[in-house]
Amino acid sequence: MLQQCKTLLFVIYCLTLSACSKNKGPLALFKKLSPHDAYAQRLKDNGFGQTAMGSAWLQEAERTTSNPLNVKIPYKETGYFADEKVGSTALRFDARRGQKIRVSLTKKPAINFDIYIDLFREESSANLKLLSSADTSGASFETEIKQTGKYILRLQPELLRAGEYTLTITAGPSLSFPVSASGKPHIGSFWGDGRDEGSRKHEGIDIFAPKRTPAIAAANGTVTGVTTNNLGGNVVFMRPQNEDYTLYYAHLDVQTVQPGQNVITGDTLGLVGNTGNARTTPSHLHFGIYTGSGAIDPLAFVQVDNRQPASVMAPLKYLNTTVRTTSKSSRLYNLPSEKGFAVQTLAINTPLVVSAATDGWYKATLPDGQTGFVNSKYVTEAGNIRNIVVKSPKPLFNAPDSINAPSKKTLEAGQRVSLLGIYGKYMLVDNDGVTGWIEGL
Repeated sequence: MLQQCKTLLFVIYCLTLSACSKNKGPLALFKKLSPHDAYAQRLKDNGFGQTAMGSAWLQEAERTTSNPLNVKIPYKETGYFADEKVGSTALRFDARRGQKIRVSLTKKPAINFDIYIDLFREESSANLKLLSSADTSGASFETEIKQTGKYILRLQPELLRAGEYTLTITAGPSLSFPVSASGKPHIGSFWGDGRDEGSRKHEGIDIFAPKRTPAIAAANGTVTGVTTNNLGGNVVFMRPQNEDYTLYYAHLDVQTVQPGQNVITGDTLGLVGNTGNARTTPSHLHFGIYTGSGAIDPLAFVQVDNRQPASVMAPLKYLNTTVRTTSKSSRLYNLPSEKGFAVQTLAINTPLVVSAATDGWYKATLPDGQTGFVNSKYVTEAGNIRNIVVKSPKPLFNAPDSINAPSKKTLEAGQRVSLLGIYGKYMLVDNDGVTGWIEGL
């Protein structure tokens, strides 16, 4: 045990010394490494990538992104990473082009407990594109969503560190609202609504406000056009800085900028009106976004989302512990909601290991490694259910698998054990402080 502790301390010492040499090694010759990849490179450079623990850490990074759990934004969870395990977690969620995803992470302890955060776009089940990264020295970041689809957020702590974390993911608009709040504007018509008796579709949103309310720049950028046309009346085009699309302001009562003018967020581009084909409608701004391939729905770019994630209500005392189910209603879901898909119905006294809590749910793992969400009201601590007597010699396995799992010890006939849980034909038992699995009785 002493030698093992010395080895672990040596690993931490070497990784700490090499932290100052980030972005070294073969990978760094071609690109700047993310904090996660820089740490992985240090493992390899120091020879730990070939050790059992180092190899497990590298493999865990791939495994967890291949098997993410599904959540909905906004989302919040409090979890725990144990130092004796190689752990990570990955969450998949939907995001729309134009949204800005905000990720924040707090942790206990605040120092000497680094967690690497990586946000990927799922281009296919086998192909992920890294978009943003952070470690816990800068554990908050924002990412503008450039493509509607599915995204995966991965958390993975460095080796041999333990602690609690709270992750929050929210979404908001990537642009400011294009009509001044002084007019108490509201969106009254949306993308795809019928126009001209159904002969065409609405290619934007209509934002209603009193006549001559300021229509304002939704971003820093450059005015690229100030013109008049039959449909839009008085219009302004502007190109946001560092973006590949153009904003379109139509039906203005008057334009107040010139082509080529640089503007900053909040500058007045014109005044809301009803020019063009809006002469018979209440005053409003037609707001559109055009790319090289045509118009796109602008709603996600400007719609304010004030929703906050649900508070974590599930008791945190069960983090990093084994619990067992208490009800026939216990199910493992693919989402932290009973509206989700029930991956598995759980028998009473099924043991699970809790890794995180969200709302009134636990993120938990079954003995066979399957992970999902279980309602916290249907679980309790995996304490003694009853005492049982072993009738014949039994191997005590470290997993419910008599073929592949190693044996911790052999229980002799007549020995008494404490039953903690049941999974299929296996029982989780405790014998004089040693916990393991036996097959039947």
